[in-house]
Amino acid sequence: MFGNMGGRKVAVVTGSNKGVGFGIVRALCQKFDGDVFLTSRDERRGRDAVRELEKEGLSPKFHQLDVTDKRSIYTIKNFLENTYGGLDILVNNAGISMSFHTKEEGKKVIETNYVSIVNISEALFPLLRPNARVVNVSSRFGNFIAVTMKQETKMKFANPNLTVKELTNLVWEYYNLFDCPNFNHKFYIGQFAYGVSKLGLNRLTSILQRNMSANQRHILVNSCCPGYVDTDMSHHKGLLTVDQGADTAVYLALLPADKKSIAGEMVCERVVVKWDERELHSYPLIKSMMPSLKSLL
Repeated sequence: MFGNMGGRKVAVVTGSNKGVGFGIVRALCQKFDGDVFLTSRDERRGRDAVRELEKEGLSPKFHQLDVTDKRSIYTIKNFLENTYGGLDILVNNAGISMSFHTKEEGKKVIETNYVSIVNISEALFPLLRPNARVVNVSSRFGNFIAVTMKQETKMKFANPNLTVKELTNLVWEYYNLFDCPNFNHKFYIGQFAYGVSKLGLNRLTSILQRNMSANQRHILVNSCCPGYVDTDMSHHKGLLTVDQGADTAVYLALLPADKKSIAGEMVCERVVVKWDERELHSYPLIKSMMPSLKSLL
């Protein structure tokens, strides 16, 4: 459909027919010198979103993508390889929220927010060109979950030599502790699942960067927290607009090629954030979870 564009740059934003992803596509269309693909699971909604941006004078392109379906992932992989010969920006934005109440529903949260990124990385990372940028839209909620862990569990996640396979096993192992009899079941399973999925994603980011750094191609992989944005995911209680929520992701996607660039980090409001217990004081919900979570093995 687009002919041979092997020399043209290209960006892909997953789950971007609405919300923060939509804001990221809008900003990249304005700032990135290349084609920008808005993707969504539902083709009609995706094409409607493209038309909305076209009304603003922008020119996004569309490709269907269901991040939970490996066949869909490899379809877009083959398209990018055949049409562009590579990939310059990948923003993993697709995800689901924490409004779930059963363990099976919570499992879907982890499969969408964490496992799908593992699968996308396996498929699309071989296409990344030198100086490519990867941004995983995550949440500092994952960092808060890490703070609440028992020290021995935290050290397992923090192991500098952790592999992706080992991390995936650890994510499921920790999530399955929800069945532990001394866990406080008044706490919604969806919130726990969401936190574990984002903890896994933040740690995955650092592992992927470590792997990329070994090949000297100057590819940067980072995760970011968009903040409390007015979207469906926040039930429209967020204080930020989608464009404000998109800011850090776009900043990371367009980081210049220099030796001091941010790499393998979790970034919020353009600032690197670490696992820090002091942050919990501003988040009563997380603080209230600590006794229950610290009792887990």
